[in-house]
This record gives sequence, C-alpha cells and structure tokens, in this order.
Amino acid sequence: MTVTSGTSATSATPTTPTASTASAPVGLGTAQLASPDLFRSVFRRHAAGVAVITAPGDGGPVGFTATSLSSVSAEPPLVSFGIGTGASSWPTVSRAEYVGVHVLGEHQRELAATFARSGADRFGAPTSWHEGPHGVPVLDGVLAWLVCRVHARVPAGDHRLVLAEVVLGDPGGAGRPLLYHQGRFTALRD
Repeated sequence: MTVTSGTSATSATPTTPTASTASAPVGLGTAQLASPDLFRSVFRRHAAGVAVITAPGDGGPVGFTATSLSSVSAEPPLVSFGIGTGASSWPTVSRAEYVGVHVLGEHQRELAATFARSGADRFGAPTSWHEGPHGVPVLDGVLAWLVCRVHARVPAGDHRLVLAEVVLGDPGGAGRPLLYHQGRFTALRD
C-alpha cells in the first residue's frame, strides 16, 4: 500500500513529511518518523534466533552474540550477519578469512549473555570450545555450527554486513532454539 498526502486533483506530486514535522501524516495513527529509538523499539518486538559468531585471531579467539544471522543462498550456501564497527571483535573479523557460526539452544542463555557482554572472558570457563577447521573456535553443545569462508564485508551504516560461504558444519545438536525478544533471551512456547 502506498500512502501519499498533500495530493490534489491538479497535481500528482505527493508531499513528504520532513524530520521537522511534529506528527505523523493523517491516517497513520501513532506512527513516528524514523529515529534510532523507533528502530530499536520496532526490533525489540521482532523475535530473532540467537547465534554466536567466532573467529581466530592473532591475540586469541574472538566472538560475539548475533541476532542478525540470515540464510542468503543455497547455491552456493551463503549466510550473512551484521557486526558493529565499534565492536571489540570487529578488528579480528575484519581480517578473518574464516568464521564460525553457532546456532544456540534455549539451554545456552548464559553463553549468549557472556558473548554479548563487553569485557567478558568469552572463551574462559565455563565456555566449552575447541579449535575447529581453519583454526576457527567451535563452541560445544550448540544446536548447529558452521565454518564459513568470508566472501565479502559490505558497509551498512555503523555496521558491516558479512557474507560468508559455508565450508562445513554440523546440524546435529539436540534441543530447541534460543530466541531474543523484548531485550531478553527467551524460549519458544507451544
């Protein structure tokens, strides 16, 4: 549906609200103009799967919690995820040839929180992991994991969208997926 305002019978050119407009166009209820707060509020309502992305680094492994994991293509098998350029893992991910992608289970809320927390010892106890193919840190006990070769890093605002081609993986973990919704880790309800 296309919404236009300010059109007349003699003019088909719509007028567009500007950032200085105090309220939403008539008929849009409580709609708000784009802002970081609006963006965050909307995506708090979007339930997303939780993944941890890892990469080998010269100073040791790095990793972070991501809710932006997405399948991109089956032929070739490509995934994508976003990472902020200010994130502590970004310098390593920006140079990594391979990354690990781990789909977390609902039993791994604390693991998700550890990899989301700034300054945490993400690979110290109680995190259980091993070095996998291409030196990629592989987390134990996850629902599924992939080792991927980085294909591209695309600028996207204050983030980079990383496209990575799947090299190998294991979908054999047991359990149900961990979700992120309304600012907290949660589980599916039947």
